Amino acid sequence: MIHGGAGTIKKENMTPELERQYNDKLTEAVKAGHDILKNGGDAMDAVEASIRIMEDSPLFNSGKGAVFTHDGINSLDASFMDGKTLNAGAVAGITTVKNPISLARKVMTDSEHVLLSGAGGDAFAKALQDPNIEIVPNSYFYTENRYQSLQRVLKREAEKDAQYDKKVAQLELEDPFIKDSKYGTVGCVALDKNGNIAAGTSTGGMTNKKYGA
Repeated sequence: MIHGGAGTIKKENMTPELERQYNDKLTEAVKAGHDILKNGGDAMDAVEASIRIMEDSPLFNSGKGAVFTHDGINSLDASFMDGKTLNAGAVAGITTVKNPISLARKVMTDSEHVLLSGAGGDAFAKALQDPNIEIVPNSYFYTENRYQSLQRVLKREAEKDAQYDKKVAQLELEDPFIKDSKYGTVGCVALDKNGNIAAGTSTGGMTNKKYGA
């Protein structure tokens, strides 16, 4: 099972063409994982394959489609869980790894840690020298619609700065394209033929997030 985010695209923005794009990409993602499972593959491989496809698409708030922080960069989080061993791995505030879900899995399998964050997580990724952990410039994650979402929030925040309150704080989460845009995490859970369950999540977080959130 997969999801492309718990937020809902506003009805006025869901054109037939956009709906087709989402359906096609979600179908591609779930099929990638399902093909691994039906051929006897491991649940962890299925989860990673499905989420990587969503991370590579600008349609979702993860990887290539991640929202921007207050500082104007893309900062990525991901987590990976293995039901067989009850192990977990996660990364937070990653800025140079194309597929954070793969790095989260490596934290689980190739380190003594559960969570690596910020520059430390990026350094771990580089040290792995794993072709599956592709290092990219932060500009790779740029998408114009996400950047414009940040600009709208920053403008409204500046206008309200003199009387900052809870209503303005809520603007930090706002994406005019998406209803409930703070729920942008993509995810996947898989059950393989051996009865093992694995799950993963990947997200760019909230538009205009601050202080390493």
